[in-house]
Amino acid sequence: MDTKNYEQLLLEHGIKPTANRITVVKALEASMLPQSMAELQNRIDTIDKSGIFRTLQLFREHHLVHVIDGAVDGQRFELCHSHHDDHDDDVHPHFYCEQCLQTYCLDGVMMPKVELPEGFEAHTSNYIIKGTCPHCKK
Repeated sequence: MDTKNYEQLLLEHGIKPTANRITVVKALEASMLPQSMAELQNRIDTIDKSGIFRTLQLFREHHLVHVIDGAVDGQRFELCHSHHDDHDDDVHPHFYCEQCLQTYCLDGVMMPKVELPEGFEAHTSNYIIKGTCPHCKK
């Protein structure tokens, strides 16, 4: 993806394109796997930790990133495949490999439907399966 495409992606989500925001989008897109804050800091040496964090929070508010809770090293972030700034239609489970410590997106795998008791309202959900990935199983 070139800079114009990154700018367009940000605009589709109602986010003003800036150099820092484009840098964070590029790092997330290039990673191919959900990234922790520490991994993003290592990838991006031109923006300080608080700048990356603020950018991720903005992306989260505009449904440009998923936040995956429950990983061993805290939250992980990945780009959403949807192009909506008001909702997220890219919900999928994740797999955490206990050997290589990587988190994988399971695109195309349906999330289990959970019926909540009356009065409960879900806003988000995380579904993480833990085990051994195909690379480590060999």
